[in-house]
Amino acid sequence: MFRHLVTCRTALCTALSLSNWFSKLTLYRLVHLQVGDSAEITKTFTQNDVKLFSELTGDTNPLHLDEAFAKNTRFGKPIVHGILLNGLVSAVLGTKLPGEGCVLVSQDISFTAPLHAGQEVVARAEVKTLKRSVVFMSVSCIATESGQTLMEGTVKLLIPEN
Repeated sequence: MFRHLVTCRTALCTALSLSNWFSKLTLYRLVHLQVGDSAEITKTFTQNDVKLFSELTGDTNPLHLDEAFAKNTRFGKPIVHGILLNGLVSAVLGTKLPGEGCVLVSQDISFTAPLHAGQEVVARAEVKTLKRSVVFMSVSCIATESGQTLMEGTVKLLIPEN
């Protein structure tokens, strides 16, 4: 189950009803992006999600799949693939802010702590700099219960020009 949140700093944004946020219109067409605008998605990855990702990609590292193996590592139990956190950030960028049609050009991210299946995580993106059709955003994934940062960094995106 996903939960979504989008915040922005324009009067138009606050005037729109919640149902409009989930329309097929892209966010960049609804409001003019501003520094400080942010969006987030909350998700809990299951061990089945991890297994499906392993099957799709062939990444069968036992650190993600095997309780007995992972028990003897620094993590103590299987961890969620970091790239699934990155995928959650991609979902924020492509569906919330800036929204449909944006293109990820580059990213600089660090994984700072592990995520275990069953832990809720919030993926967040915030506009830091705008230069015409290029937007620079800070991104992060934070474990809801502990507040620990699991992943953080910056991304550069191209957005369609209106």
